[in-house]
Amino acid sequence: MTPTTPALQTIGLTKKFKDFQALYPIDLSIAPGELVVLQGHNGSGKTTLLNCISYLLPPTTGNIKVMGFDIIKQEKEAREHLAYVPDVPRFFLELTAWEHLRFIAAANSTLDGFDQRAEKLLKDFGLWHVREHFPHHFSRGMRLKLGLLLGLIRPSNVLLLDEPTSALDTQGTELLVEELQRRKEQGSSILLSSHSPQLTSQLADRTLELVEGRIASDSSTLAS
Repeated sequence: MTPTTPALQTIGLTKKFKDFQALYPIDLSIAPGELVVLQGHNGSGKTTLLNCISYLLPPTTGNIKVMGFDIIKQEKEAREHLAYVPDVPRFFLELTAWEHLRFIAAANSTLDGFDQRAEKLLKDFGLWHVREHFPHHFSRGMRLKLGLLLGLIRPSNVLLLDEPTSALDTQGTELLVEELQRRKEQGSSILLSSHSPQLTSQLADRTLELVEGRIASDSSTLAS
């Protein structure tokens, strides 16, 4: 990857469910260190777009490149650089919260300093006291928080987040803003969907508005 190569790129990405066209051709390019916020009403296609970019949902047509790797043809290489936190995270029944975090760290070869990183994240987001509990006993909000931590426990060049503040209180949102700002400064590219004015005003370099599966606007933002 050269300095001019986008960290994340989609070319002619579409998604169709039988007779319903969920996404029309999406051409998107995100530079290293850039944070882009997806906006739009419910049903506009934000989650579908994120699911397609992560290749959890195969697109109907188009190409997706992560750090120059085609995620369809070079999925293993692309996934080494990509982390995705969906709006409804799923967990293993056999693993506690702590074990989930350790499993993700081990799978991404980032166990060095794991205990300290995991403890800080769990304490910051109010899950330290349930670290040895199983997520299927958690409330919806707690499950969403743990899903977010699974995306943050490992480094990534490209981070995708679907409504990451939906389960966070004011303090949690501020902590997330600090974490995403740190990752931006380290060169990570971030694409997230959000209705949070705080995330947009403090972090966004650009905002994309989706309307009925199309990018209706692409606006630069002066992040404070």
